Amino acid sequence: MSLEPIGIFTLVLGAYCLFAGYHASIVVFIGLSVFGAAAAILVGSANIQPAHLFLAFLALSVLTYRDKFNIALKALYFPKPGFWLACLLIYGTVLGFFAPRLLARMTDIIPLGSSEYPSTGSTVPLGPVSSNFTQAVYVSADLLAYVLILAIGSTMAGFRAITVGVLVFAGANAFFALLDMATYGTGAQDLFLYIRNAQYTFHDDDVVAGVKRIVGSWPEASAFAGISLAAVGFTGTLWLCGRDLRWSGALFLVTTLLVIRSTSSAGLLALPFCFVILYITAFFRCGGQSGTRNSSAIVLFAPPLVCLIALVIALNDTLFRQLYDYFDLLIFSKSTSHSAVERGSWNTHGYQNFLDSYGLGVGLGTSRTSSFLFALLSNVGIPGTIMFSFFAISAFSKRRGIPRTFTSDVRLAARNGCACLMIGAMVAGPTVDLGLVFFILAGLSSAEPEHETLTAPSTRYMTVRVS
Repeated sequence: MSLEPIGIFTLVLGAYCLFAGYHASIVVFIGLSVFGAAAAILVGSANIQPAHLFLAFLALSVLTYRDKFNIALKALYFPKPGFWLACLLIYGTVLGFFAPRLLARMTDIIPLGSSEYPSTGSTVPLGPVSSNFTQAVYVSADLLAYVLILAIGSTMAGFRAITVGVLVFAGANAFFALLDMATYGTGAQDLFLYIRNAQYTFHDDDVVAGVKRIVGSWPEASAFAGISLAAVGFTGTLWLCGRDLRWSGALFLVTTLLVIRSTSSAGLLALPFCFVILYITAFFRCGGQSGTRNSSAIVLFAPPLVCLIALVIALNDTLFRQLYDYFDLLIFSKSTSHSAVERGSWNTHGYQNFLDSYGLGVGLGTSRTSSFLFALLSNVGIPGTIMFSFFAISAFSKRRGIPRTFTSDVRLAARNGCACLMIGAMVAGPTVDLGLVFFILAGLSSAEPEHETLTAPSTRYMTVRVS
């Protein structure tokens, strides 16, 4: 086990935030989620990322409050979203221990982690893999993050702190992407060594058609584009709703351009669907006394503007050819590329794992796929897919608070961010774990600060005085 420099930095931040309070802790925690290619601690072949390490400090600073602890605990009651997520974790973890052993050699898998067989980049017989443990840890962290966000978001001050944290994440994500392009052009890529130290396969120097692929603080372009879709959905919705205009509009525009520039096929394919979600949001958010000018402007002018841009491109043969070649390389002809064929085979094997396991799955973290849907089916089968569906339905479909208020608009932005991230995961998601950012947004979507009581401030267990 080795403690990395960014791990020392995280520990110092954690110690400081224990004294600064959980409002500061939540902003730092969400901001640290941007370091998707970093390892704070290396344990064998496993990586403990900075945000996962800091999660322990966040839990310590939140759960020592009696009311926050009760809210976090009640989030696990039936039939709340936390209950279904906990069921998915328990089922997937137990299955991950027993299925690879009971069904050993009954099917071939694309292993997500290292197995007892030599790594050839192809299939191996079903058996235990190292990622059975690491994925269980990651999903446990997702569950803990979700209930902590619910507890912190139960007050208006905490709810606003989480919102600020997500905007900080979006800003940091865009900053590292721009820095990635700048350092590549100037030969200063060594600046990223401290935040690209995890034991992953990195694709930070890949070039497509003479264009450097943007990875930012993530291992590869598809990971950067996938997580950026969450920022697109969140900041775009806030801008449409007229909230935090100074930051949300700029972050939405910059992040959208970076996704397009990233050369990620998954990002380019998912982005139009994200725009459809935002347009539908604008349609329902405009009009009436509480409607916003931004939403009304998008509803009225977006369709003719899109038609005008399409007409200009169609009439300019040079521009049309350049754009066509770009999208043909990344999307239209992608299905015949070696990468697409390989990823398609992952999904084929994942679906076969689902069938060979009688619909139960081969265990959380056992097989790698290239789509979140196939990851669910192959790893946790029909039971786990149903549990996740119940989690998503209960977390996102319930109407909370008064429409068109600040809290409702932020919850709507969080839901849209989750929807955009999931669209990207459906295109290129390799695992059941959607990442901390998804569950942070899911927790924000489920938080109800309107129920904040007008009682005395929270009291820590350790400071209760007995007369």
